[in-house]
Amino acid sequence: MLTMKSTPNHTGVKISGDYFDLDELNQAFYKVIGKEDQYHGYEGSRRRILGISYEIRHAAQGDRNVDFVFNGLHEHTMKQHGFIAPDKNIYFSAEILWPELIYAAIALKDFVSLYQKRVSQSIWDVHLPVIYRFQSLVLDCLQGHVPDEEYESILKGFNQPVTVDDYAIQYVDLMNLKYIGMTKEQREKSLSTIAMKLAVQDNDYQAFRKQVLSAATPGKKQIHEIEVSAKYPEDFEW
Repeated sequence: MLTMKSTPNHTGVKISGDYFDLDELNQAFYKVIGKEDQYHGYEGSRRRILGISYEIRHAAQGDRNVDFVFNGLHEHTMKQHGFIAPDKNIYFSAEILWPELIYAAIALKDFVSLYQKRVSQSIWDVHLPVIYRFQSLVLDCLQGHVPDEEYESILKGFNQPVTVDDYAIQYVDLMNLKYIGMTKEQREKSLSTIAMKLAVQDNDYQAFRKQVLSAATPGKKQIHEIEVSAKYPEDFEW
């Protein structure tokens, strides 16, 4: 079963599951976000989700964290059925920065809509429930770390018809770096604010986007191709 839990210093979220949980999530990502340049204006957001997919894929390969999780098999059950088996399953996990994960949950709303319009209109589609569960887990984990009133505001922001078409994905880097640079206490207080900024695309985002676009115009690059000075630290506490 796929699970999410905030990391000890609230820097990010630990996504955990067995091999099949993580592989199922990755397959759903690949299917819903489409191929390169399949959706004009969404390539930047697609690449951000692929970044999360990369971490999950490596987690499933055992390159990140490996944990042993109780599987519900009790000693009396083994005696009853006359066999001996492990009472723990292997779970793999990877950490994803909070702003990165929140943005992915938001961007996937657009990708789901595009997927339903252009690829699959079947109510029995096997990939969409996996995406919906991923988004629900992000929000459920977020709810456990922000005040109730602020969470309700975030939910309203998530439900607004805001699109990430031509989104300045460099803003996610800005939020990530700010968040990494905070103390644990500052992160706890700022999480809801960052979630709202990503959800509603406020004035700060609009001003940032204009700056990015002004840099994009001379070379006629697409907005997601504009490089910004965003150097992540090689190591930080999760």
